[in-house]
Amino acid sequence: MTPRLRWIAPALVAALLAAPLPAWALKRGGTFSFGRAMDSIFLDPVHTTQNADIWISLNLYDTLLQPTPDGKGLEPGLAVEHTLSEDGKTLRFRLRPDTKFSDGSPITVGDVKWSLDRARNKDTGGDFAFLLESVASIDTEGQDVVILHLSKPDPAILQELATFNSGIMPEKLLMAAPGADLLEKSKNFAEHPIGSGPFVLSRWTRGSEMVLTRNPYYWKKGADGQALPYLDAVRLVIVPDDSTRILKLRAGEIDAAEFVPYSRVAELRNDPKLNMTLFPAAQVNYFSLNNRPKLPDGTANPLSDQRVRQALNYATNKQALNQLVSYNTGLPQRSFMPMTTPLASGPEQPYPYDLAKARALLAAAGFSNGFEITCLALAGNVDDNAKLVSLQQMWAPLGVKLKIEQLENATRLARTNNSDFQMRTALWTNDLNDPKQVTSLFTYYPLRQNQRTGWRDEGVEALFLQSQEELDVAKRAELYREIQARYLEAAPIVFGLEVPYPVAMAKKVHDFVQIPLGNNIFVGTYLE
Repeated sequence: MTPRLRWIAPALVAALLAAPLPAWALKRGGTFSFGRAMDSIFLDPVHTTQNADIWISLNLYDTLLQPTPDGKGLEPGLAVEHTLSEDGKTLRFRLRPDTKFSDGSPITVGDVKWSLDRARNKDTGGDFAFLLESVASIDTEGQDVVILHLSKPDPAILQELATFNSGIMPEKLLMAAPGADLLEKSKNFAEHPIGSGPFVLSRWTRGSEMVLTRNPYYWKKGADGQALPYLDAVRLVIVPDDSTRILKLRAGEIDAAEFVPYSRVAELRNDPKLNMTLFPAAQVNYFSLNNRPKLPDGTANPLSDQRVRQALNYATNKQALNQLVSYNTGLPQRSFMPMTTPLASGPEQPYPYDLAKARALLAAAGFSNGFEITCLALAGNVDDNAKLVSLQQMWAPLGVKLKIEQLENATRLARTNNSDFQMRTALWTNDLNDPKQVTSLFTYYPLRQNQRTGWRDEGVEALFLQSQEELDVAKRAELYREIQARYLEAAPIVFGLEVPYPVAMAKKVHDFVQIPLGNNIFVGTYLE
């Protein structure tokens, strides 16, 4: 029997980052080589849509507030203090004095206002502009005060201002970038971005590597009293194939590897040269289903029938999936949102394994003999393959034939965004410690067609809109409870697992952290 592997407690992660280290224990300098499963696409905070971009963003761009290492709270960023009016509609920030962008130019209140105005505008703020939709206008006062006027109370506004798309940009530099319009300027600027985070992008060979070097003007101090970061550089090496990434780690070609297959975790824990770490994650791994009546090629789609989607959920043995895929490091998914999310709720065993019920539902939907379904998977991803091979075996008794189509990340992302799929492996990671973001994207159709599934429930949308200005915690919790219950019954997805982030590192690596919200935090990392 495979032993259950323990996660690192979030409190311990926070303590490790917060505890002051004696100067003799720190070694400054060096390059940390980090093996990534996929490359970034667009390093502009408001045009970022995939984790490979988002998780790097806070290393390049500062926000007014920052998430704490445990992902649950907030701490000062570019703003040293803030106050909220009694009616919840006026928010004042006082900026940290003498901060600079990585080119040495000062960060002004004008830069903050311009950045947040750009991020909240539907025309310029990209897919995540909705996070700042409650901001009606922004004023500045003197050289260090920024005032946000809200159209309505927003229970998530402080969390939203610590999120990647609220990154502060240098207005003059971005507007001076070549391009006929703001989007084109943004794309050109993002090839060589200037921010005020701890690192600067110094080289980017797409599909191969990205090199971040220390920002000499970064404001935060380390345990030795000197400016962070400790490292001279972070080299992000793109290695999509899981096995190759681990081979490079063990050969010493890289210092760390993300997305270690769970099947390799125990093995790497026994390697005396490595630290195999399971970081706590506000993440769900699920299977996204296209709920539309017809597929892009015009054929009828059996997944448009709720009974079929429910049947697939009943035919998915979560306990077996946990053992076969995550080697018992995970937990069955109980809601579309991670259970660490405030106000998350769901039964202990949603859709318990029940083949008889699954058969009855398929028969009622007219699919007694099953059907064929194609799932998009990431090429070279061991965990994706393990998940889908498991589902093939679980669904075969129902006559459901699951085909696997492996694609590299950019192609699969484009297919997903065009709703050109029947089923795909998927994961979601919270970017803020509040239910607003995950709920809006999974249940509020106007934003992203409910994670491109095409499922829609206007009653759920009304409940969500009501929750957006409800400050009473108990009332807000009840709204989210009903939203989650109705989503669970509709089954727009096949519910999977909540799993940790598996990262393997050489012993010489200290204090790299992947916080529960997914961000890779290199600012406090140092090498022996």
